[in-house]
Amino acid sequence: MKQIIILFALVVTFSGCKKYLDQIPNDRLTLEETFRNRSTAERFLASVYSFIPREHSQRFVGNYNSGPWTGGSDEAEYLWGFVESNQINIGSWDVNSGFTKSFWRDYYKGIRNATFFIANIDNVTVDITEAQKRQYKAEARAIRAIYYFYLFRIYGPVVLLGNDVIAVDAPFQELQLPRNSVDECIEYITSELDAAAVDLPVRPLNDANIARITKPVALGIKATALLYAASPLFNGNADFAGLKNKDGKQLIPQSYDAAKWARAATAYKDFITQFVPGVFDLYRANKSDGSLDPFVSCRDAILVDWNRETIFGRPDDDNARNYEVTPYHNGFASEVRGSGGLGATQRQVDAFFMANGRPITDPSSGYANSGTSSFRAPDDNSDRETFNQWVNREPRFYVNITYDNRRWLNTNSGDAITRLFFRGNSGKGTSNDYCPTGYIVRKGATTKDWNQGNSVIILLRLANIYLDYVEALNESNPGDADILKYLNLIRERAGIPLYGSANLPAPSGQAAMREAIRQEKHVELCFENVRYFDTRRWKIAPQTDNGPAIGLDIDAGLPGFYNKKAFETRVFATRHYFFPIPIEDVNNDFELIQNPGW
Repeated sequence: MKQIIILFALVVTFSGCKKYLDQIPNDRLTLEETFRNRSTAERFLASVYSFIPREHSQRFVGNYNSGPWTGGSDEAEYLWGFVESNQINIGSWDVNSGFTKSFWRDYYKGIRNATFFIANIDNVTVDITEAQKRQYKAEARAIRAIYYFYLFRIYGPVVLLGNDVIAVDAPFQELQLPRNSVDECIEYITSELDAAAVDLPVRPLNDANIARITKPVALGIKATALLYAASPLFNGNADFAGLKNKDGKQLIPQSYDAAKWARAATAYKDFITQFVPGVFDLYRANKSDGSLDPFVSCRDAILVDWNRETIFGRPDDDNARNYEVTPYHNGFASEVRGSGGLGATQRQVDAFFMANGRPITDPSSGYANSGTSSFRAPDDNSDRETFNQWVNREPRFYVNITYDNRRWLNTNSGDAITRLFFRGNSGKGTSNDYCPTGYIVRKGATTKDWNQGNSVIILLRLANIYLDYVEALNESNPGDADILKYLNLIRERAGIPLYGSANLPAPSGQAAMREAIRQEKHVELCFENVRYFDTRRWKIAPQTDNGPAIGLDIDAGLPGFYNKKAFETRVFATRHYFFPIPIEDVNNDFELIQNPGW
């Protein structure tokens, strides 16, 4: 047992590991013991799962594979200077930045562990059935493919290690491997997910297994990988014509292939056909009269753990995100006193539609740029003086944004009214913890004591599937009836008029529909680690993630606080589409070429 514990600690931590191809410990007896019975084999499988990212810990990028995806996008900004997404935003990062190495190192650890598990699980003979072996092997196979996909979206085309377990005594210098092409990576990822799906259950066996990989998880990530392969960043991208292996092999296709969009659309439609509504459906909550409550529906699609909309998630066993989205609330009870240090940008605030379903740029939207009104938010018990820009917005605006003079969700110790101007109870002049933009991210904020209770980190939900499907369909078959159908399902749940209804015409033509879909994604999936990758795969980041980033004037009292003000100047260059590959691995693997610009 001592040997098993030692091996398990090595597999899970590998704290001294420097290179992604580091080898398995040279202890044959320990390996035999580990794969002798189901209990110890399951512990090894748990180590394979352990690299699934904990995306609520993004204040500490790389910790549990948490990414910089929210604060590093045009959606948001973290207050604290140590948060690495802030370095991404201003272009102050390079090959020596630690966070650029952690994902490469950790996902390859997970890949190696998964391959080792697949190669050895059949050696288990005690307290295990053949069906369990097949399922466990399929779980590891799917997770391995998912880790490759996560690497792909961060670094671009990567090195595929295949099914070969690295020999214990193989000298490192013999492992000279080049990067595979985009098409090779996507084909491997999707074929592995297809193969794994055959032996995966549609639903978890019971609540104790709720976070395990299932067939829908595998096929949902497969469709997502195909969507990426079809996108401009990976499909006919001349900006990366120079990304070639040393033998001249082109890594990113230089010819645009429209059929890739069709393949992605088919994968999404297959998912919907198989699993909706029998397994998954958009989360809905009703009012006491039985009618839809759009505000609670959109809020609780995130807050209600493992609801029917959640496809893939992981338990969150800390409260980092709740601390960031709960305002400081000076003078109030500790259960409503957080930091408010995760701020939403003005660009994100402006993306939300008006209550009539129109964007604020539409002259018919009713948007007012100045002044205040007496207004009651959907979760308030009173009318409050509210800046007119925030009046009569769609329900998702109130779900996702805490603005000045807004009532807080947790009312157990009375009403906490958030004030964000300079000397307000959550303002910059009151505490060292404050909102850097004047708007606090509200999505996922608990209605209870922020420092108690665990939650689920949603990594994929049905809304992702619907919006990705209509994106792929609009590119492959514009005008298909499913585009409006599934786009309007999202809008209907959000409580805003449907496109094509009496008072809201449908977007006319492929280009207009493309922009409508992108705005819907910007709203529905905000702060869910989607936008960062969307702006890059669409190749619009030079416009969205470059130049002055705008918020409110947090250095002023009222009414000056309402004035828009740049909080930083962001920098995005072509090289920022991909992270640099760790320089140590480039130096040791002579076939491994670096991403351009690094």
